[in-house]
Amino acid sequence: MDRGLIDRLGLRRLIHGSSSWIDQHNSVRIIIVVTAIVLAVVSLVVSDRLVRQMSQDERVKMEVWAQATRAMATSDYQHTLNLMSQIMLQNKTIPAIMVNEQGEIISYNNIDLPRKNPHLYLYEKLQEFRDSSYPPIIIDSTPPTYIYYSDSKLLSQITIFPYVQIVVFLIILGMSSLAIYSLKRADQNSIWEGLSRETAHQLGTPISSLMAWRELLAASDTDPMVVHEMGKDIQRLEMIADRFQKIGSVPNLKPSNLGELILRTISYLQPRISPQVELVVVEPDEDNIYAQMSDPLIAWVLENLIKNAVDAMQAKGKITISYGFLGKGVYCDVADTGRGIPWRKFETIFRPGYSTRQRGWGLGLSLARRIVDDYHSGRIFVKQSELGIGTTFRITLNKAAAPLAE
Repeated sequence: MDRGLIDRLGLRRLIHGSSSWIDQHNSVRIIIVVTAIVLAVVSLVVSDRLVRQMSQDERVKMEVWAQATRAMATSDYQHTLNLMSQIMLQNKTIPAIMVNEQGEIISYNNIDLPRKNPHLYLYEKLQEFRDSSYPPIIIDSTPPTYIYYSDSKLLSQITIFPYVQIVVFLIILGMSSLAIYSLKRADQNSIWEGLSRETAHQLGTPISSLMAWRELLAASDTDPMVVHEMGKDIQRLEMIADRFQKIGSVPNLKPSNLGELILRTISYLQPRISPQVELVVVEPDEDNIYAQMSDPLIAWVLENLIKNAVDAMQAKGKITISYGFLGKGVYCDVADTGRGIPWRKFETIFRPGYSTRQRGWGLGLSLARRIVDDYHSGRIFVKQSELGIGTTFRITLNKAAAPLAE
């Protein structure tokens, strides 16, 4: 299916949102499994009922066939009349209409007539039987009579039932797949949460040690610029540890100025990336664009996108960041002049473990999507990309009113 069509129909977001909701409600998974079992049992019960009905009909037909054989052997007129009467009485399922040579209805069987215009309804049924593929049964009499008929209810049920079973199978398959997918996501989430918190815990010891070394250097004759830069890196490590600690817990979202966050992120990254990479911020026409967000987590997402862009451009090129209002929300676009991404991989790059670099775990974009989609109820996706020209990522967040001045 075309990627653009998938986005327009919202299928990716629907599946992602459904699985996220299932991840948070264990009882839903139980309900899905129970529903699938119930559907399977109902299908078996209906199939067994149809088989029993067919078995009973076959038994009756064999008894009639046996009596017909005896009637032919004895040529007993009374026996033949009894057989004909029994055949008519045994037909409790096949709708039939008997007419004379002039097309007038003589009798009918197994047809439920409505209270309003039953005579008209009966002739409409007769025309329906005539238009069917079944030829009429002609009874040699003087004058001849004709019997028109249609499928019995049992045959109609048997005809439809395979399609019903296919639908039931697809429903069960879909429910099972969704349940398995949600369980897999839950396992991945628990691994990420444990890994993130353990990383935050392990960072605590070297950060404390670096803080002590900074105080020692500040008390000596060390260049103040070195001490200052070391302090900035320690603050950076503390912020990273805080980010990892927040993974798995509900973040504190509050109105924040998106433009200021972007400028702070660029201010930190610019001295730490290649000087051949130009970072440009396109200021919007509106001032004070606020979004409901967690500053440390969204800054993490922006840093991830910028670092990926630097790698895609092989540390040489231009990264343009633009932002503004978008309907009831806000957006932030990060565009690079790198090698581009094939459209078939627009979703693959967000999967855990996917990476084009020899080093790295391939969790950056996966965590970025979780931060934006799950924690902020927003979206992060590839807006556009052309091979050899560049890629644009878009982040959308919920708009927020500017906080009141204290």
